[in-house]
Amino acid sequence: MTELDPLIVAQVDALLDGEHNPITALANASALLYNTMPDLNWAGFYLYSPTNASLDLGPFQGQVACMHIQPGQGVVGTSFAQQQALRVPNVHEFAGHIACDAASNSEVVVPLTVGTTTVGVLDIDSPRLDRFSENDLKTLQAFAQALAKHLDADAIRKVY
Repeated sequence: MTELDPLIVAQVDALLDGEHNPITALANASALLYNTMPDLNWAGFYLYSPTNASLDLGPFQGQVACMHIQPGQGVVGTSFAQQQALRVPNVHEFAGHIACDAASNSEVVVPLTVGTTTVGVLDIDSPRLDRFSENDLKTLQAFAQALAKHLDADAIRKVY
């Protein structure tokens, strides 16, 4: 298994230096992940909409995706509701898994917290079973923290 190089944390920080538009930042962050990690079919974000009380599809790279996910539902909603990262080696064994793409077999989801506000989640899917290691998860958590430093929760709420 090819593990994610921790250098990606510094790369996202440098890439987003001086960027203030959250959509632009999230779009480039998803492109960086999608083009850096092999064996993915989806990399992107679901952002929490207080108006809809749902996690709404944000910038991403990959296959067509579910547009709205309720907190507590599926891997994405569970990660958001529990405020914890989840590494799922086999999504078909995850109770309540939402199959947005039938080709997905493993998934990793990391809450995206800006300041003290969790604004959504980073979601990455693979067609390969057990694609993501514990080290990948740790690197993605650091990636989400570095990314969050370039985001403004209020600016995201204006869009979502």
